[in-house]
Parts: sequence; structure tokens; C-alpha cells
Amino acid sequence: MRAIGGLWRWRHNPLCRRTDLAEAWVALAALLLVLVAAPVIGRLVGGAAQDALQRSVRAQHQARHQVAATVVRGLEPSPLDSDPEISSGTEARNRVLARWTAPDGTERRGPVPTRLNDPQPGDRFRTWTDRQGRLVARPLDGATATTHAVLAGVGAALVTACLVEGGRRLIVRHMLRRRYARWDQAWDKAGPDWGRTGAGS
Repeated sequence: MRAIGGLWRWRHNPLCRRTDLAEAWVALAALLLVLVAAPVIGRLVGGAAQDALQRSVRAQHQARHQVAATVVRGLEPSPLDSDPEISSGTEARNRVLARWTAPDGTERRGPVPTRLNDPQPGDRFRTWTDRQGRLVARPLDGATATTHAVLAGVGAALVTACLVEGGRRLIVRHMLRRRYARWDQAWDKAGPDWGRTGAGS
């Protein structure tokens, strides 16, 4: 991007080559694209992700219901419960056999993960089910959806900036190759006569 400053300096410089100016214009165009196009694309992608995720949040909150469950008895821990790549400190620590009433009024019973530290028969806790009473994951909340949308927008802007910079580098590399090829041709013409008296060089 140093070539951008050269645009002003080279305006009336007799030593300025056309390729120097071309490189500076390419750099300026790339900078403008990064400053204008990348934020616009990031905003568009982030806005689209936000709309889609908020629709998903609303759909999940309509389809999922929080119900009260009662511990029947504890269960042996599953190997998945202790897998650090699957579980985190905020997720359920124990599995229990529990019973609950589905939103349609039917009684349900089955293994349920719970955050209770020492679950005992009769302990009550909250869990999420669908309309038929099947266990489901907690619905996505609006703040988490917004965070994901912001990350998607920032990622799209960064990818756009990287693509623009990559394109600039490819164009400059092509220009340099052409310049070096011209230099080689000029040296091939001048080389045999270089320094000879009366050779016209």
C-alpha cells in the first residue's frame, strides 16, 4: 500500500514509469474496495444471518417448552458425559431417570441430563421438550443469535478484504513479470553492444 503515497509524488516526476503509476492505482483501488466493499458485504451477510437466526429463535421458542421433571433415580454416567470436547462446565453433569408431563398432558419417563450436583429421588428440575414431550435441546436465545450474526458479518468482511488483497498481489505480480520480461528484451538488444565505441549505445 506504500505505492498509494507515490501517486501524488509521481504526478510530475520524469523518472516515473507507467508501471509505477499502474501499481499505485491498483493499490488505491484495492484500498477503496477494502474500505467500502468489505464493510458493505459484512453488513449484508450479518443482516441476512441475523434475520435467519432470529426466525430460528422464534420457531424454536414456539416449538419447545420448558417442563418440570422429577428425579426417579440416578443413572450410571455415560462416557459422553465426561468427554471434554462434547460437554462444557455449563452443561448437564449427571444423568437421571426422570418423569415429566408433556405439554399435551401425557406422562413421560426416560433418561435425562441434569445440572443437579447430587440428584436424589424426588428432586425437581426444569428441562426442555417438544410438543409431544420428547426431550430437546434448550432453544437458541436472541443474544446468542445476534452474536453469531455479528461473527458471520465480521468473517465475511475479513474474507472480502483478504480476497481483494490477494487479487491486488496477483495483479502486481503479473505486472512485475511483464516488466522484467521487457527488461530482459531490452538487455538482449543492448547487451552485445554495451560499452563499444561507435555502437550507438
